[in-house]
Amino acid sequence: MKNALFAYVGTLLAFLVLDGLWLGVLMAPTYRGLLGTLMLDQPLLAPAAVFYLLYTVGCVVFVVLPASTWPRAARLGALLGLVAYGTYDLSNWATLHGWSAQLALMDMAWGTLATAVACTVGYWASRKMTSVGI
Repeated sequence: MKNALFAYVGTLLAFLVLDGLWLGVLMAPTYRGLLGTLMLDQPLLAPAAVFYLLYTVGCVVFVVLPASTWPRAARLGALLGLVAYGTYDLSNWATLHGWSAQLALMDMAWGTLATAVACTVGYWASRKMTSVGI
């Protein structure tokens, strides 16, 4: 049980830091320019929180806990990120005005990388914390 808790906390914290930097610092002007009026002035915190909590469950259950090595956690995390972000972005590109190929590809690449890194951190956190007896 501790292993899963450390995996969850490590994955969640890594993903929050990465996505916070990406969305809040590095890419906010780019997203605003590409999405225009589709983007809210301020994100809605409740749905965002539910996304991060739920996506982390998927990362831990499907990637972090089953992975036998950190490279495997990274590869499986990359695949999960590509599938999850691809589902979102390709569906939006297919159905929404203003959702471009550039936006879809950029966001899918980010989801692939961010999920790979977060799952690797979660894997490391779960293995390190349980190996030192915490």
